[in-house]
Amino acid sequence: MADPANPNSGEDASGDALWLTADEKEAWTGLVSLVLLLPGKLESPLQQEAGLTLFEYLTLSHISEAPERRLRMSELAYLASGSLSRLSNVVKRFEQRGWVERSPDPDDGRYTIAALTDAGYDVVVAAAPTHVRSVRQFVLDPLTAADQKALARIAAKLRVRPVDLS
Repeated sequence: MADPANPNSGEDASGDALWLTADEKEAWTGLVSLVLLLPGKLESPLQQEAGLTLFEYLTLSHISEAPERRLRMSELAYLASGSLSRLSNVVKRFEQRGWVERSPDPDDGRYTIAALTDAGYDVVVAAAPTHVRSVRQFVLDPLTAADQKALARIAAKLRVRPVDLS
């Protein structure tokens, strides 16, 4: 039985969790499928054609779109959906390849800035068409314009942004 004071609480009067309804389960299963299966579909062509993982591509792409191709590592970790330690390992490899340079943030030395080099920019520009094709094939083309707007609206509602990046 649902809590009469809050019918959307997902708990009964005793505080015990309620089972998902069929519609809730369908929504949840759909989301889990997107979260777990879609990244692999987007990553496979990138690995085959550009030698990059999806995380690596997103890392380079986000830096390339930032002002002056420079971004704080903490912001980059959020945008690329990875931990700072994972990002640090990837950026270290990028530094060794000459694609990224790191330096202290001149505005606040507690932060580190990742800056894309010209060589790194060339890598992301070469990989972008592959990524865009995959995004269109697996995400955008199967959806109507209304579906795309709904997906964007839902994503905005579910997005969690760390306080220090707001």
